[in-house]
Amino acid sequence: MGNDQNEIYSKVVRAGKRTYFFDIKATKGNDLYLTLTESKKTYNEDGESSFQKHKIFLYKEDFEKFKDGLDDVLQKIEELKNQ
Repeated sequence: MGNDQNEIYSKVVRAGKRTYFFDIKATKGNDLYLTLTESKKTYNEDGESSFQKHKIFLYKEDFEKFKDGLDDVLQKIEELKNQ
């Protein structure tokens, strides 16, 4: 559990230069939602590092549609790879 009081569960996926965070959180009304965060380490001209982060909020009413869309494009990628 993270330091966010409303954080329920977190899964970290390290993938090369990027790290993905899948965080289940709860609203004040105890509705669950998901945040997907991509974090990528970058360097400025002085060689100092920082992290670029991009975040998507996914709410319960969209879970099934999001999953269906993701499943569809992943299946299409597999089909295209096998052509």
